[in-house]
Amino acid sequence: MLDHDRNKKGEVVLCAASSYEQKYYFNGSFSQIPGEVKDQLHIICVLFTEDIGGIILFVFDGEGHLQIRTQAKDSDYNYDEIGAALEVKEIQRQRRDMLNGLELYYRAVFLHENLDLEAWQLE
Repeated sequence: MLDHDRNKKGEVVLCAASSYEQKYYFNGSFSQIPGEVKDQLHIICVLFTEDIGGIILFVFDGEGHLQIRTQAKDSDYNYDEIGAALEVKEIQRQRRDMLNGLELYYRAVFLHENLDLEAWQLE
């Protein structure tokens, strides 16, 4: 991963979508992630921005935790902040295994942590 992929806090954006620009972004540094996972992320992001509006970002923090963040322009009165929070919780609940797997991947590949993969069990 290139240094310019990190922000000042050491965070890295995995993917994002904007209802304002009607665009989806996927960080090319993660090209080794399976296509099915990439497709699921794309669908999640696009559906979120169509339903809720604003911007959604999947961001790895400096410790390798994957966070889902949302934001909206101050002038966007159609953005539903409460609905956004509820939708993020639903994504986290429904896609828990995928999100945990992405964290594991990031920590192993990009943070070079020595992880005990045998201890990791997916439900």
